[in-house]
Amino acid sequence: MHALWRPRVLGAWKVPASGPVILAVNHSHNVDGPMVMGVAPRPVHFLIKKEAFVGPLDPFLTRIGQVKVDRQSADRTAITRALDVLAAGGVLGIFPEGTRGEGDFASLRAGLAYFAVRSGAPVVPVAVLGSAERRGRLVKALPALRQRIDVVFGEPFEAGDGSGRRTRTALDEATERIQKQLTEHLELARRLTGRMSAPGGRS
Repeated sequence: MHALWRPRVLGAWKVPASGPVILAVNHSHNVDGPMVMGVAPRPVHFLIKKEAFVGPLDPFLTRIGQVKVDRQSADRTAITRALDVLAAGGVLGIFPEGTRGEGDFASLRAGLAYFAVRSGAPVVPVAVLGSAERRGRLVKALPALRQRIDVVFGEPFEAGDGSGRRTRTALDEATERIQKQLTEHLELARRLTGRMSAPGGRS
């Protein structure tokens, strides 16, 4: 990551040094996940769509502990593996929007709330800004070489209400709580980095 681009990392010290943690990352470009993996203070196990596990990437992603997930169904194997990561005191990375988009946390799926409530792990919001700002000249699918990309870690918070409830209502309430926290962190990250334009850094 440092060889290709110029990442600027803010707030990495806010990630708990030990114990289970969920990193909730906005997603406006395919490089966002690898960027967070490259600059996070602890190893991160991301939930990654199964379509990314192709060719030589399949054994590589598996070897570094990434979790393959089928987004078209309730992938019980992926759910179990993700919960095992947290039960072992690891860091689980999730794109709560479910897929790459504007990266503004406007539409969250319930998966993040489920893992947070079920495991009791704190959620750390992560804003990646600038990855979709300019396309590379040689490889259009990647950001321009040496482009600055900001990764801003936020304060950890509890998604549940402390009751331990896992009902549909509890998950809906947790999702609303999470969305509020993530949206506020994204706005703060934009102010801190001077990127007051669109989520990916586009004007």
